Amino acid sequence: MLQDNMFKLGKSLVSQNIVNFEVLEKAMKIKQTEELANRRNLAQILVNDFKADPDQVYREVAKLYGFDSVNLDDELFEDTRIKLIRKMVDRLPDSIKKSLHKQEVIPFDYQTTPPKLILAAVDPTNPLVISIARSLGARRHEVRHISRLQFKNFYEMILSPANAFLQNIELPDMDLLEDDSTPRDEEAIESEINKSFLVNLVEGMLLEAVRRKASDIHIIPRDINNTEILFRVDGRLQTWFAEKGIRPEALSAVVKDRSRNVDRFEREMAQDGFIQRNVDGHKIRYRVSVMPIVGSDVLNKLESIVIRVLDDRNVITDFRELGLQKQAHGDFMKAIRKPQGMVILTGPTGSGKSTTLLASLNHIVKPEINVLTVEDPVEYLIPGVRQIKIGPKNNFEQALRSILRHDPDVVMVGEIRDKETAEIAIKLANTGHLTFSTLHTNDAPSAISRMYKMGLETFLLAYAINIIVAQRLIRKLCERCKRPMSNLDPVIPLSLGFTNAEVAATTFYEAVGCQACQHGYKGRIAIHEAMYISQEIRSIIFSAGKDIDEEAIRKQAIKNGMLTLRASARERVKTGVTTLEEMARSTAEDN
Repeated sequence: MLQDNMFKLGKSLVSQNIVNFEVLEKAMKIKQTEELANRRNLAQILVNDFKADPDQVYREVAKLYGFDSVNLDDELFEDTRIKLIRKMVDRLPDSIKKSLHKQEVIPFDYQTTPPKLILAAVDPTNPLVISIARSLGARRHEVRHISRLQFKNFYEMILSPANAFLQNIELPDMDLLEDDSTPRDEEAIESEINKSFLVNLVEGMLLEAVRRKASDIHIIPRDINNTEILFRVDGRLQTWFAEKGIRPEALSAVVKDRSRNVDRFEREMAQDGFIQRNVDGHKIRYRVSVMPIVGSDVLNKLESIVIRVLDDRNVITDFRELGLQKQAHGDFMKAIRKPQGMVILTGPTGSGKSTTLLASLNHIVKPEINVLTVEDPVEYLIPGVRQIKIGPKNNFEQALRSILRHDPDVVMVGEIRDKETAEIAIKLANTGHLTFSTLHTNDAPSAISRMYKMGLETFLLAYAINIIVAQRLIRKLCERCKRPMSNLDPVIPLSLGFTNAEVAATTFYEAVGCQACQHGYKGRIAIHEAMYISQEIRSIIFSAGKDIDEEAIRKQAIKNGMLTLRASARERVKTGVTTLEEMARSTAEDN
């Protein structure tokens, strides 16, 4: 029976391109050679020895053996439930606590009728789960599957320690609150930054941003004695710290002192650097951008600082989790299965383009394929991919020009910036390479116009591009507190493109707000406009005169089945994922 299940699992993993047949054969041979007492199952060998995606592998294991899966978004975690789980874990010896983290197993719930402990495990077949259940004193237990990212999030919610830096913060002395408009010299700033208050504030800020899942930290000088710190969570800025008496120069100096590649004493030019910290046992990188800005007093040199939080745990690596709708998913898969051609992601900053590229590369990367990326800067490290380092002696354009001599199969160009980078990307796509890149345009058809205006010939555009995907991120409704709208004026959804039949058949929800969310929203989801370059669209591009006919391209793409960004958002509303308000806000230019 176990042998049959192993073959069923292997067949399922290969058929879904989670692993290839050669890797599966090697894993099976390793399993056969291991001693019986220490023999691992096939899934563990694939994940640990061959770096297969654990979520994809263990999801198939759960299906095969009939384990239920858990989703944190669907659960209601009341204080009593959290306290109970913490109490169970707190009384365990340290060795078992470490085992929970290492084996990726955690108590998830306790049912009283009949008494039963529910454990969540990344690998639900892990034999050590039984001993962990016994350590918790459970006579009966049930194991459910949880994704690795959700396990980490839940583990941190239950067991993350207090922010020691914030606990050590003491409010600044009264002398910091003096309204002194004269510029501080370096000695005065040095004296101020040595105060543990500012050091703890910055370190606590870095830690808290990770725990709150902020994508960015904004440090904004409001005046000479007032600095605010804001976090961007789910796409919205919210104030985190706004005590008066924080002198901008001192706080900037503390951040710059902790950043690599940043000169603390340079205050008249933009600078980019990075910080690295271990937060709750995980390596977190922060990308630091410093910009000089104008203040009310020209004698004081003020700087705005934005810190991007790069947490690999929040990155989607499973292509299926991108949320591409049916037609878009099919067209995108068709495009990336081609041996050559361009795949272009377009949208404004913060629209999730890099996440889609990352998931796409993770989907296609194999040991026998040479995947190279040229990014400036590199945000996330991708296992199995060679990411070219950009520096003064090897800038973005130089790296692109030399990349063909490095025998690539797949290339990712971080951004098409100008005619030169566009021409190199097109050349890569036309010489047998699958090429991924990004572009800043509002929708998919306008990407063709943008590249044409850069100076690229229409025949190159027509035959080099496989697909263009425009995307945005919209906020998701909190599942715990969302409620159906009452007395909705049907004119509103009709003005956003809904038909009368859709209005009658759809339950529209509104944001409410609770302790678990941000004003009724929790998390974000992408909407996509996936324009596959069909033969008809290729002909329109090829026969263009002085200008690209964007409207003709758009009409043909819609005829082919493409959803516009607004139509994609409309589908999200129909499934109760988001609101009409959020749909209108995120697709304002698509009306």
